[in-house]
Amino acid sequence: MKPWEAQFPFSALVGQEALKTALIVNAIDPSIGGVLIRGQKGTGKTTAVRSFRSVLPAIRVVKGCVYHCPPDNEAEMCETCRQRYEKGEPLEEETIPVPLVDLPLNATEDRIVGTLQLEAALYEGTRKFEPGLLAAANRGILYIDEVNLLEDHLVDLLLDAAATGVNRVEREGVSYTHPARFILIGTMNPEEGELRPQFLDRFGLCVQVATLSSEKDRAEIVRRKIQFESDPMRFVAGWEEEETLLARCILAAQKRLSRYTVSDETLTEIVRLARHAGTAGHRAEITIFKTARALAAFTEEEEIRREHIREAARLVLPHRIELGPFQDERKVMERIDALAEGREPLSKPRTAGASLEEESIYQEEYGVDPTVLEEMQVPGNAAAGSIVFEFLKKKRFPR
Repeated sequence: MKPWEAQFPFSALVGQEALKTALIVNAIDPSIGGVLIRGQKGTGKTTAVRSFRSVLPAIRVVKGCVYHCPPDNEAEMCETCRQRYEKGEPLEEETIPVPLVDLPLNATEDRIVGTLQLEAALYEGTRKFEPGLLAAANRGILYIDEVNLLEDHLVDLLLDAAATGVNRVEREGVSYTHPARFILIGTMNPEEGELRPQFLDRFGLCVQVATLSSEKDRAEIVRRKIQFESDPMRFVAGWEEEETLLARCILAAQKRLSRYTVSDETLTEIVRLARHAGTAGHRAEITIFKTARALAAFTEEEEIRREHIREAARLVLPHRIELGPFQDERKVMERIDALAEGREPLSKPRTAGASLEEESIYQEEYGVDPTVLEEMQVPGNAAAGSIVFEFLKKKRFPR
């Protein structure tokens, strides 16, 4: 690696635990649905995404395949590799870093999905396909900076491909499909405009990053940035142990993921959370389970625990809860904590003069007097991410 190729180490990022946790769980289980990172300029959004690639395990691919097909998994192969595999042809393989594809804001639809050459179909009777960015991102990361400024029909197209894992291109009755399984990561500055609600909900996780308030943390950010710019290779080498540990934990979690099942108790807790949070549809429940499962796998637990569900809820629910008057991000997080702990079982905060039916819901489901709940003032945590990084600290400094 040349000095100009060095990336700032993921483990060297100061703070932003929620952001780093969201990226880690998506690496463990890409079906979570990607992550939307919201925050002001200069808060490390792009740096985090680019550096994250360095802690992802390398992947085995069919040599020369533009779709990075796995050499031993027929279900995830493109049409060409599958045909060769079924014929028993040997597939030469190689190991490559996880692909990271940047999607420019001025990209056209053909540049993203690829192009079918209609002349070849009409005059030669063959299908010729020029792969696009979705092909390049297969089994990797597709990164969209300022996703809120991308044209709506392109956002819709990308979210569809991310959800289905397939890119389908149709032109004049001719169609072509190829695998498109990738982690979709979008960053945006809310000051430049919001993402439409129907698109916002389709991102699996959403995290809000902000300028760190601690003077100590701010000074450490400057110190590490200057050290990196002065001698990139030395700085990266100094964080190699932490990067290796994180990469090893992610790989182990990927292998452990299939061990977990949905117990009735876990499912009941997840459904209760989503229902009382007032989320529309059922995407929230599914994503909470997948995120909690990834957290359990990362922390080497035998089963999904309540703290995993609560941590998952803090990443899944914020962008799916409608903000009321005088509410902000902190209030939303406090409410999610209250829901997770059974301190706010109704979909809306109880107001004076609540009906007898509302009173009975509190009493029947929780056996608690609602007036007592109103007196409990337990603030929410400042950010998600504590579970992952407490675990890494214990792995590095075992007692």
